[in-house]
Formats: sequence, C-alpha cells, structure tokens
Amino acid sequence: MSAAIRVGLISDTHGVLRSEATAFLSGCNLILHGGDIGGGAILGELEKIAPLTTVRGNNDREPWAEHLKEAELVSVGEVSIYLIHNVAQLKDKPLAAGVRVVMSGHSHQPMIEQRGGILFINPGSAGPRRFKLPVAAGELMISGSRVAARIVDLLSGRTLAKS
Repeated sequence: MSAAIRVGLISDTHGVLRSEATAFLSGCNLILHGGDIGGGAILGELEKIAPLTTVRGNNDREPWAEHLKEAELVSVGEVSIYLIHNVAQLKDKPLAAGVRVVMSGHSHQPMIEQRGGILFINPGSAGPRRFKLPVAAGELMISGSRVAARIVDLLSGRTLAKS
C-alpha cells in the first residue's frame, strides 16, 4: 500500500499568512486555499511549501485575483475534491459524479460532516481572528479511496474536529 497523500486546507487568510499556518502546512503534498486570500503574496508563499490550488473568495476582487476561478475540481489519487469559497453557492451548481469531498471557506467556522456520502469540510479562518472563532487550518489524509480529515487550532495545536 502506498503512503497517504497529505492535503493541507487553508481558507480566509484575509491578507495574513501566520507562521503557525506555514508550519502546519509544511510537509503537505498539495495545498488547497478556499478563498478570501487577501493578496497575491500569500499565494506565492504557499506555493513555496507545496503545489497550490485556490478559488476566489468574495473579497478577492483586485487584479491579482482575476485568474482565479469561483470553483475548482481537484483529483488526488482516487479522490475528487470540489473546492468552492461559499458552500451555499452549491445549490446552483450540480456536483460532478464521484465527488468525495467538498471543501469551502467563507463562514470562518471550522466544520467536518458527512452528507449523502460526501465529506464536507471548512477548515475555518487562518487569518485574522473573527469574533470568538478559532484561528484554524485543516488537512486531508488520502490513501486510495479513503479520506480522513482533521481541523487544528493553529494557536494551541489542539484538534478541533476530525473524521
């Protein structure tokens, strides 16, 4: 059996890339950013860690973000991941057959849940703290068609949720 593929999940950096986030993402095979990036420099820093796929958030409207799509479909081994900033927009977009994971951002609320055989994950906000929500990021461990997810509080290192 081959080694698991580690996919780092980050969202809602809003112009702030914390050292705790880069440390957490270190060693990932791929990074997915769920939008509201806040500046092209953050993309450059993340690309130094691992290959990066990102989507445009509702606040990513400057020229540096013009090339970003509203949604992306990423294949990692046998697993298809649909990446979108605001999961509420899915009601207007049918998912491709075989999508195993939907990753989103926008709400700043870390969340992992199964819905109809699909793993929905929002790693929360890794940028400026919002309200009383944690500063968080997540990861997927993919081995064949198996997926395990985890969200971590970047400031304490505590696991907030896992599948």
